[in-house]
Amino acid sequence: MDAMKWLKSLVRRKQVDSVHGNNHHHHHHHHHQLARVLSVPHLTAIGIGTTIGAGVYILIGTVARECSGPALSLSFLFAGIAAGLSAFCYAELASRCPSAGSAYHYSYVCVGEGVAWLIGWSLMLEYTIGGAAIARGVSPNLVLLFGNSNSLPSFLARQYFPAFGVIVDPCAAILVIIATALLCLGIKESTFAQAIVTTGNVCALIFVVIAGAYLGFKTGWTGYELSRGYFPFGINGVLAGSATVFFSFIGFDAVASTAEEVKNPKRDLPLGIALSLFICCGLYMLVSVVVIGLVPYYELDSDTPISSAFDSHGMHWAAYIITIGASTALCASLLGSFLPQPRVLMAMARDGLLPSFFSDVNARTHVPVKSTITTGAFASVLAFFMDVSQLAGMVSVGTLLAFTVVAISVLIIRYVPPDEVPLPSSLQESKGVDFLHHSGDVEVDDEENSSKDVIQPLLEQGNSSIGRPLILKQSAESSHTPYDEKRRNIAGWTIVATCVGALLLAFGASDVGLSSVPLFTLCAVGAALLISSLVILSCINQDDGRHSFGHTGGFICPFVPFLPVASILINVYLLVNLGAATWVRVLVWLTIGVLVYTFYGRTHSSLRDAVYVPAAHADEIFRRLCTSPDSHILQPKNSRRDH
Repeated sequence: MDAMKWLKSLVRRKQVDSVHGNNHHHHHHHHHQLARVLSVPHLTAIGIGTTIGAGVYILIGTVARECSGPALSLSFLFAGIAAGLSAFCYAELASRCPSAGSAYHYSYVCVGEGVAWLIGWSLMLEYTIGGAAIARGVSPNLVLLFGNSNSLPSFLARQYFPAFGVIVDPCAAILVIIATALLCLGIKESTFAQAIVTTGNVCALIFVVIAGAYLGFKTGWTGYELSRGYFPFGINGVLAGSATVFFSFIGFDAVASTAEEVKNPKRDLPLGIALSLFICCGLYMLVSVVVIGLVPYYELDSDTPISSAFDSHGMHWAAYIITIGASTALCASLLGSFLPQPRVLMAMARDGLLPSFFSDVNARTHVPVKSTITTGAFASVLAFFMDVSQLAGMVSVGTLLAFTVVAISVLIIRYVPPDEVPLPSSLQESKGVDFLHHSGDVEVDDEENSSKDVIQPLLEQGNSSIGRPLILKQSAESSHTPYDEKRRNIAGWTIVATCVGALLLAFGASDVGLSSVPLFTLCAVGAALLISSLVILSCINQDDGRHSFGHTGGFICPFVPFLPVASILINVYLLVNLGAATWVRVLVWLTIGVLVYTFYGRTHSSLRDAVYVPAAHADEIFRRLCTSPDSHILQPKNSRRDH
């Protein structure tokens, strides 16, 4: 029985947002809302700042030398298109479900509590380790800027402690503390600071493009006049390069995490995501076209490719501008990395999966200050003591898992949108909620009494201790015709088959140490599952419930089911190829997460004693609950008379 309850808790889903009854909740608990102050320029600054890290300043050399050669810009283009698939899925969900928590929130609404917890838990790891790694990357750039490590002030320079075998980095810790302080001041202030450093970074990249183009036209683009041609490593090399540079496009998910701070989320979130991704892809391609043209790809320096390209043409001073650009890129990425984490913590705490300490929003600055300080403190200690570069792969797991679940969520919304929603806990707790009178199309899903046309107790004083939630459903006759029910079942199992097919195909296409026969079998089975799933999803109708799911009238993802399925396949392929060492570390972290969920999250979840109402009737029920002076829920006439 306990195992069944545990499994049931994994699939319980929450509402799109808690607008209904939130006021009631906040009134009693003095919770403050996040400030709605952001517009498209702010979101674009957050997106670009978080996405363009210092990676582009280094990656260009490595990928050009080892994978793509002169076709590096095509690697960036393909990676940009692949990231764009995920961005389309994010854009639809961000405009339908504009709440803090981004992928965690979407998966809780569409998939269930278990998957949502794992996404939230892995995002915690991603943002914290990612932020610490970015902070540790700044001091080498400062050393380059000042000439040598001795010219840095002693309190900023890295120190080696042989007794412990660690290199401490005070500069990294100080930067994390500054970023945390900025984020605590308020979303507008931190976004303004991020916009300033992002502008410095973008100006450095534009300088590279303009000065590089001038040199290229002056010298005749020597990098492209090679006997080996444009594709020295073939199209496979270009695709391998795309898989490497794909991680340079991660960052637009930070835009989605600010959903509750955007003035017009339905319009501005999709625009912010699209603009930031488009600008980043354009800049990456322009920089790679120019730098590859200045020197042959095999002569590019692996560590400082852009500076070395300008050096070869006598422009030694350009190295300073490029180093400043890389430093500002790291600072903007640092702010972008710590921006979503407190909001994910806040969203999880609101849902009861983490202690309520994390959900407090400061009355003056309108940001989750306690969550921000906790994140900053943990990351500054990590950045000070640990060389987190070997943990870099773990950062990718959180993002790719989130991207995969977001694409699956789009398929769920279109084909099997949730047809029941839970009553907000604030309304369930209302003492006056005694009875629900419902007509023939609504029933209480209870073993003892399932007759339709009677008044039944919904939440009585003693009912709150009942182990399994009472679920209010529309009866099958009126909510779904037998055809609808059949179609939903087929669609649901087809979405599962899509995910299995993508996983098998990704394993088959990867070098995972299997012999050729099992690999070929995996590929064949995976491809067959994927193709048949796509055919089925293309042939059956999408659910009419999608038109009323969440906040309607916003961005709609095109080419469903093909676009989300392509996104799932790409992200699963990249996940499989992260390597065994990365997965061992991640599984340790996820195991800790499962234990925390089992012993805390599951028992404290706000959906623990949830009462579900049919989605079709939800608005009416919420409206009556919120407007009724005694918070009585649709009480029977004679009961109301007694009062």
